[in-house]
Amino acid sequence: QVQLVESGGGLVQAGGSLRLSCAASGRTFSDYHMGWFRQAPGKEREFVASISRSGGSTVYADSVKGRFTISRDNAKNTVYLQMNSLKPEDTAVYYCAADKTLSTITTIPGIDYWGQGTQVTVSS
Repeated sequence: QVQLVESGGGLVQAGGSLRLSCAASGRTFSDYHMGWFRQAPGKEREFVASISRSGGSTVYADSVKGRFTISRDNAKNTVYLQMNSLKPEDTAVYYCAADKTLSTITTIPGIDYWGQGTQVTVSS
């Protein structure tokens, strides 16, 4: 089992920044590729960003490319999502995810473990 706990969400004005953190415990963190997903009210959960086990490979959704940056610190068992130039449409609950398979870290059915989520609200 892997336990994932997100933090860092909150209320921010449009154009502002937030950094989300996801602390992992249980299994060996560096065995897992990590990702961030989000779910807005009334919408389906969607992929935001992912990072490979070593941190050498990242993937972003088109909607956040150039604004968000995913990173990880394997020594601290933590993955981060730096969110800049936030827009009201970024408002959602953000979920951390872990997957042993790189090809499925961007897909919801492929995720092995989920965090409980952290709310991000961007006001206009």
